[in-house]
Amino acid sequence: MTIFEELKWRGLIKDVSSSDIEEKINQGGLTFYIGTDPTGDSLHIGHFSSFLISKRLKDAGHHPILLIGGGTGLIGDPKPTAERPMITKEEVEHNFACLKKQAEQIFGFKVVNNNDWISTICVTDFLRDYGKYFNINYMLDKDIVRRRLDNGITYTEFSYMLLQALDFLHLYEEENCTLQVAGQDQWGNITAGIDLIRKKTGKEVYGFTMPLLTKSDGTKFGKSEGGAIWLDRNKTTPYELYQFLINAEDDKVIDYLKFLTFLTKEEIDSLEESTKKEPEKRLAHIALAKEVITFLHGEDAYHEAKEISDKLFRGEIKDFTKQEVESAFKGVSKYEIEEGLPLLNALVNTGICSSKREGRELIQAGSISVNGERWQDETTLLCKRNAIDEIYFVVRRGKKKYYILSLPKEL
Repeated sequence: MTIFEELKWRGLIKDVSSSDIEEKINQGGLTFYIGTDPTGDSLHIGHFSSFLISKRLKDAGHHPILLIGGGTGLIGDPKPTAERPMITKEEVEHNFACLKKQAEQIFGFKVVNNNDWISTICVTDFLRDYGKYFNINYMLDKDIVRRRLDNGITYTEFSYMLLQALDFLHLYEEENCTLQVAGQDQWGNITAGIDLIRKKTGKEVYGFTMPLLTKSDGTKFGKSEGGAIWLDRNKTTPYELYQFLINAEDDKVIDYLKFLTFLTKEEIDSLEESTKKEPEKRLAHIALAKEVITFLHGEDAYHEAKEISDKLFRGEIKDFTKQEVESAFKGVSKYEIEEGLPLLNALVNTGICSSKREGRELIQAGSISVNGERWQDETTLLCKRNAIDEIYFVVRRGKKKYYILSLPKEL
């Protein structure tokens, strides 16, 4: 199939600005851009689903530019419900540097900062050279603006559309960029850029959007109880990412494979058949986790994450390394205890148990395990010799509540 047919099969095409786009994408050779504002210091899984389409286009012979909005990030893209909180210039600069480094490492794209040209334009030039091309009625008709009118929208937010249109014009003039790609929520901004270029230059450029990747209930894919799923392994470990992907909804996992992996149609069709006939094997979920983690962090990271998961499933916590404990129990409550403390005292001192009486009852009932083994003697001492790598104790109360106790680090 052609690259455009593949994008449609994967569900990656929603809005297109022209019927000519299919032919132009199939021909190759376009310079295109995709953008994001530096609202955080790491990309997340939502960015990943968007930026992967850029790699697909690059592999098909097109030339990607990643725009990180150091200028537009100071303004903030209008949200459907309320104004975004302003972030400082220092935060924006820090976040830009982090995202640039991360994007170059993961994707290898050329990265530009729109603050390089936005910051050089004075307000009167902005109004004369760009503002005069935008009719207020045209802007009010954009979906994101229309949805905010009842609750009010500031002029700052209202002007964001002009800045993004200016970006497209600048990249067209400086880089011969003729295509913008974005999520469906950016359709109004894309068409504003297309119109600005047509009015100022008489030339035709193009744009298309992708559907947002969502869960079955319509909420954005990429959120967990602990917050966003980050691409930075220091913010979301490979194990956490593995757990997020391996537990993806059964009725959405094939969509995620199409969006987030480079598996072929034949491979994904086979996994879809397996999901229907033998769902207990979870082959599609395993493939999803393997492909995404390997792409982002390498094959070793995938095997490490899977090993941690398998050890947990088998209850082999005592075989963990210090690093595996820190990865597997990143969000778990941690307490430092003194060397040689009896188990019961440790449970009470840390608040795992509210009293010695409760602690004794849980210990005697076999409801307390340490490093994967039931400890039923309240006087057992927590010492280096029975700690993981001489530092950690993984305490489980009941079936699901975990706590990490650590011995003091030697100076």
